[in-house]
This record gives sequence, structure tokens and C-alpha cells, in this order.
Amino acid sequence: MALYMYQVAYTPESWAAQLKNPQNRAETVGRTVCEAAGGKCVGAWYCFGEYDIVLIADMPNAESMAAVSLAVAAGGAAKAAKTTALMSGAEGVAAMTKAATVAKAYQPAR
Repeated sequence: MALYMYQVAYTPESWAAQLKNPQNRAETVGRTVCEAAGGKCVGAWYCFGEYDIVLIADMPNAESMAAVSLAVAAGGAAKAAKTTALMSGAEGVAAMTKAATVAKAYQPAR
């Protein structure tokens, strides 16, 4: 399983609907869509800034996370979304170690 951060910005129409019927959509939708794609919602929060919701998902693979993103986009309540693959500290160190080898083979354009 792999961790992803999924950020969503709601449309004004979606916010209007939520103000008429307030509920914790972050947890409900996060859990529902992640499970439908074969994964798990680690947590979901409302936030300030460019995005309105942030979701941390533990998904079997990139295709499963893409399915979540596509399904949410198709629903029409989001005006923007962003998915970021997350790595543990150990995975980050492994990537750095591998990058040292790859850097020897890389030749920048000159």
C-alpha cells in the first residue's frame, strides 16, 4: 500500500449546499471513496488556503488513487484537486541513495 495526500477545492455551489445542510463531508466522503477503490482513509481535514479539504489515503497503487481523483472530479463538487504521493523517511533516504547512482549516468543538456 502507498500513501497519498489528496487536496480538494470545492466549487461555490458545493459550499452553498453544505451551508444548507452542514455535515462532516471530509471524513464521510474520504472513507467512502477510499474504501470503494480498495484503500483506506487515514484521515481527512478541512483546511484554509488554496484547498478546502486534505485527505491522507493508504491505497494499493497509483491506479486506485487516480480512480478516487477521477470519481471526485466527475461528481462536479470540486473546482480543483491535487494528488501527492508520500514517502516515509526511509523511502526518501533510499531515493537519495539511488539518485547518487542515477546522477552518474545523467548528462544535462549543454
